[in-house]
Amino acid sequence: VTRLRDSQLGDERVKDVKNYIKKGKMWEAFEHKGRCVLLIDEIDKADIEFPNDLLQELDRMEFHVYETGETIKAIERPIVIITSNNEKELPDAFLRRCFFHYIKFPDEDTMQAIVDVHFPGIKKRLIANALASFYDMRKVPGLKKKPSTSELLDWLKLLVTDDIDLDAIKQKDPSKLIPPLHGALLKNEQDVALFERLAFLARRESRG
Repeated sequence: VTRLRDSQLGDERVKDVKNYIKKGKMWEAFEHKGRCVLLIDEIDKADIEFPNDLLQELDRMEFHVYETGETIKAIERPIVIITSNNEKELPDAFLRRCFFHYIKFPDEDTMQAIVDVHFPGIKKRLIANALASFYDMRKVPGLKKKPSTSELLDWLKLLVTDDIDLDAIKQKDPSKLIPPLHGALLKNEQDVALFERLAFLARRESRG
């Protein structure tokens, strides 16, 4: 579209199609002098044929640019890191070319270190109570989507901003009370309804 517009304006750039080709990250990695890292993030969210389309390029470390007729070869093979949330299966032919490493969900010590990076100087009592509530919530059976690390960080930001009472966060049993500002942690109606039902049952039992 840009080339068509330039041609209408009489721009000399239209004579060379290279002026309208933007280099992608793989192109930049292949042309980089020295070893670099190429990250292909969340490949399971791409088009279903995308992993297969990469097979030859990653095997041969080269790809063809049809518009210019040139072949781009890697000066030095980059380290390729590909992430997936396992939302859909990847082709066997693609997986055969990968070294698989599963990253488990962070334990409390690791999560504490993550929080310290994002919230240096946060009150220790606040983070202790919030982490306890967060991990207890993840243990509740029947959750459609367990709260993740990013959602914990969002929740902590809201707790700090609103100066939430620490006693409102601290809870021994997550089924007894919906945590404050739970909308940062629970991301669908089913899970909110589950916690509301558990809280209702807990209140009824306590009255009995």
